[in-house]
Amino acid sequence: MPDFPAATPRSRVRVPLRFQDGYSVDAELVTFHGLTDGQEHVAVVLGDPAPGTTPLVRLHSECLTGDVFGSARCDCGPQLREAVERIADRGGVLLYLRQEGRGIGLYNKLDAYALQDQGLDTYEANAALGLPEDDRDYTAAAQMLGALGIDSLDLLSNNPDKAGQLRDLGIDVHDRVPTGVFTTAHNVRYLRAKVLQTQHTLPLAELSAG
Repeated sequence: MPDFPAATPRSRVRVPLRFQDGYSVDAELVTFHGLTDGQEHVAVVLGDPAPGTTPLVRLHSECLTGDVFGSARCDCGPQLREAVERIADRGGVLLYLRQEGRGIGLYNKLDAYALQDQGLDTYEANAALGLPEDDRDYTAAAQMLGALGIDSLDLLSNNPDKAGQLRDLGIDVHDRVPTGVFTTAHNVRYLRAKVLQTQHTLPLAELSAG
C-alpha cells in the first residue's frame, strides 16, 4: 500500500446548493484533519449510492475565474455544474481541491493567460514562466477518499493523469467517465492543447481552432 498518513474527518455540515440556472441540491460538506499538503480541501457528498454500486467521484481543481466568475477561457465552471448533478443523481463525492491553475496558483495562472494572449498554449505559457505544465498531486485526494471509506470508484474526468495517480495511491478506479464537452469561442485552443499535450479524452475533431 502507498505510504502516506491517514486523514480523518474534521467536520460535516449540510449545505443547500443553488446554481444560476435554477438547479438545486442538498449536499454534505466534509472537512479534514491531517491532509499532507496542508490545504483546505473539501469533500462535497451528494446523493446516496445504491447498495452494491460504485460511487461516482470527481476531483475538481479550484478555478476562481471559471467556477465563480464564469470565465469562458476554460470549461471549469460548466464541468463543476455538470458534475454536481451527475454525482447527485447517482450518489458519490466531488472533491473540491485547492489547486488553482493546475497547482501554480491564481496570480501565475493570470500571468499565463497574458502569455496565451500572445499565442502560447496553456502548457507553453506555464513553461515560459518557469512553471510545471501541471503541478497537481492527488495524495490529499486519496487521503480524503480513505477518510470517507471510499476505496473503489468511478472517476468523472477526461484526465488520464488523475486516474493514474489515484491508482498509484491505492484507489481502485473502476472506470473513467468522461465529462461533457463545453466549448466557447475563447476556450477551443485550451481544450485542443489538453487533448494534444496531456491526452484528455475530448473529441479532437469537434475542437476546431477556427
